[in-house]
Amino acid sequence: MFASDAESPAAVQPGGASTFLEEKAFRARTVLVFGTITDTLAAETVRKLLALDAESSAPITMIVSSPGGHLESGDAIHDVVRFVSSPVNMIGTGWVGSAATHLYLGVPSERRFCLPQTRFLIHQPSGGAGGPASDIAIQAVEIIKARERIAQVIARETGQPLGRVLKDIERDLWMPAEEALSYGLVSRIIQRRAELAPA
Repeated sequence: MFASDAESPAAVQPGGASTFLEEKAFRARTVLVFGTITDTLAAETVRKLLALDAESSAPITMIVSSPGGHLESGDAIHDVVRFVSSPVNMIGTGWVGSAATHLYLGVPSERRFCLPQTRFLIHQPSGGAGGPASDIAIQAVEIIKARERIAQVIARETGQPLGRVLKDIERDLWMPAEEALSYGLVSRIIQRRAELAPA
């Protein structure tokens, strides 16, 4: 006898399939960060990290595929990844760009993985300065400060000299998985979940 649609988990409410799958991932201690990084996405991600950390000290897996987005929202995720007690395994897939690369670097190098087709992008922050000249000048100073801060994080987490990083982020620098491995963004390229175990 087949279960009716009304009895299936996906039919409980509109968008039920998505909710059901999110809950399954959460129970598996997996947090998905897909799409543009916004304050809403950051709040949701931080909430999940804190809830999983309160539940158990077992490892959490974060899977990231994002072109980037709001820098400070990426900062929030980056800092909370470092704040929680549970170890976090970070897996890049698709593309990991800009602010997404920043949050990806929130874990120790030995916990940074990616799937074979992943591409990474590092570059300096950008901003749409507008308003009075005095405000534009303030925004320009803040962008320069953000650029220095991002470069310092990349240098610290990859082992690259700060001078090289500052030069590299002057323009968009795209790296396929193998180049990201050589650069120090990634510790291992994996194909299967079983490979998350320590090498």
